[in-house]
This record gives sequence, C-alpha cells and structure tokens, in this order.
Amino acid sequence: MQTRFKKNTKIFDIVITAVAGTLSVGVMLYAVCHFGLTEAWPELLLNVFYVACLVMIWMYFFNYRITTQQFNYWCSISVGITVLLRDILFPPPLAYFSLHLTCLTLSVLLLCMLTFFYARKNWKSYTKRNLWSICIVDMLIAALYNYAIYLEPIDEYTNYLLTEIWIRPAITYGLVACFVTEGETTGQ
Repeated sequence: MQTRFKKNTKIFDIVITAVAGTLSVGVMLYAVCHFGLTEAWPELLLNVFYVACLVMIWMYFFNYRITTQQFNYWCSISVGITVLLRDILFPPPLAYFSLHLTCLTLSVLLLCMLTFFYARKNWKSYTKRNLWSICIVDMLIAALYNYAIYLEPIDEYTNYLLTEIWIRPAITYGLVACFVTEGETTGQ
C-alpha cells in the first residue's frame, strides 16, 4: 500500500495521532465496560466519532478511497459534533463558573473556526497559522478541563476523564497535520 505522505516528519505526525487516538479510545471503551453503559453512555457516543476520525485519517494516509474534499468534510463534521456534544450541549460540571465560561467560549470559538474552515470555497488557501490555531484552541480547552479535574477530589473516574479530555486534541493534531500537508502540495 502506498502512503500519501513521503516526509518522515509527516508520517510521524500521523502515526503519533493514530497511536494516541487508538490507545485513548481503547481506554475509554474499557471505561464504558467497567462503569456500565448507564454511567458512561456519552463516552460511547463520542468514541463513535473519534473512531470515525481515526479511520478517515488512516484512509487518507494510505490514499484509500477517500478524496481530500471528503476527508475535509467528514473530519470537520465529526470533530465539530464532538465539540458540540461534549463541550457545548452537555458540558461537564466544573467547580468554578469562570472556568466553565472560559471553556464554553473557547468551544464556541473552536466550532466557529471548524465551520469557517470548511465553509470556505477554497479551503486549501487556509494558512498554516489558521490551521494550527484550531489545534491550539482545542489543546487550550483540554488543558482547562485538565486543570478543573485537578481542582476536584480524585476518585475512580479521574484517570478516565484525563484520558478522554486529550483524545480530541490528539485527533485534531493529526487532522491539522494532514491539512497542512495538503496545502503544501498545492504550493503554499
């Protein structure tokens, strides 16, 4: 099978994303089995979208039956749905309202950035800085949630929550790496 990318750094970016995403999703599936479906059903729903993104990343990486436009569309939609579900519609309860408001604001910003990125007719003209800002905003959200978890008493859910928080930034990192590479091949 021939890969889409030839540079070792780009291959490394995609492999890191795939390994981190696969391990994280595996841990969360174990958490669903451990805590039961009634307790952890939202994680199962989010994992469906995470797995879809990981499968599309692999399909794109191996140049298998997915065009750049399809990859762009479905990955943007999948990540956007996870932002909408986990961070906007059903946000986790946080100890401080200011922290909750900051996370909510950043989540809405991330959703707008993803929408704007896909809605552009010539999305390949999106600059590298704009692409990496999507990843940075997602990492900021995860870091704030990470901080909020450490403000709470540690219990049996803590390790699973810390794992779940960092799945989407890992996937976003891989998506941005793919999109930046696509922009480089078109002459950016």
